Amino acid sequence: MIANEIEKTGLPTALITALTPTALIMGARRIIPGVGITHPLGNPELSSRREKELRRKIVMKALESLETEVKEPTVFYWQQ
Repeated sequence: MIANEIEKTGLPTALITALTPTALIMGARRIIPGVGITHPLGNPELSSRREKELRRKIVMKALESLETEVKEPTVFYWQQ
């Protein structure tokens, strides 16, 4: 997995995905669950304002995860 090679250089990585179990199996270090397979960073059924808020929550959680040292695959959950 490319992310693991990047991690070896000291640069943290985060993966936003709707396939959390697969990311765990593959050994991704920082995993942020996405909304759905076709729209991991949003929900087209929401109003544009609410979708923007949703996207912001997910991205902020991903940024927060980059500041957290981890030794093994870790899932960072965001609140809806």
